[in-house]
Amino acid sequence: MPKVSLDMPNQILLDLKMHVGDDKKFVSVADAIRTACRKLLDQLDTIDERHGRFNNDNQR
Repeated sequence: MPKVSLDMPNQILLDLKMHVGDDKKFVSVADAIRTACRKLLDQLDTIDERHGRFNNDNQR
């Protein structure tokens, strides 16, 4: 799996960490970021579809 490095405001990281750990929604910060990216991509696909910008070339 490729690794990605990014800069993130500390406040966002602290907010994410509130949802990471035992008995919380995510097992790691990386898991939280991956899940958020997937959800964002799904939302963008829906928007593109609504605007007629979605075709077979764009599908994953």
